[in-house]
Amino acid sequence: MKQSSDSIHLETHVQLKEMMRRHPATIDYNATVARAAMTMCRADVGSCIVLENNLPIGIVTEQDINCKVVAKNQRPGEVRVSEIMSTPLITIGAERTVGEAASMMVKHRVRRLPVVDECNRVIGIVTVRDLLSVTSEINEIMNDLIEINRPDRYDGGICERCGIMATDLLRIDSMMLCGNCREEEHL
Repeated sequence: MKQSSDSIHLETHVQLKEMMRRHPATIDYNATVARAAMTMCRADVGSCIVLENNLPIGIVTEQDINCKVVAKNQRPGEVRVSEIMSTPLITIGAERTVGEAASMMVKHRVRRLPVVDECNRVIGIVTVRDLLSVTSEINEIMNDLIEINRPDRYDGGICERCGIMATDLLRIDSMMLCGNCREEEHL
């Protein structure tokens, strides 16, 4: 964990298999754009992974449909997904980490990464939104942990170790300690 005065940045090694969405929407490369749109609507997602012989070869997104079909006044039932899909498809293994996925997304300028097994079969998908929600949750937990473990600062009082009056008391391990006693304990 890296900590600065303003924020906390968490480096995580969470594997994608722990947080990916399983059974992503897929469609055969010969299917029509209309079929892809129906599949996306039914699954309530914004993309379909395009398969050829059950292996991923591309991805079709809502934006592909809007910009490459609708905006050109083409009929979705007459256009094949293979004509508008984005390729090459960037994939990632389930054993890779959230950090590696984020780096790949930035490097390849993509917002979705299909997750594949050793045989290159699609087993899940991870999106930018998924990564942001995981890291946000972890950062919130870390902020809460830091807050409850932050020593309380008091203006003045009597040090519970040496008994002298001090203006820089901090609660350390349930004792109010002055600066000198904290230094002796290397706190």
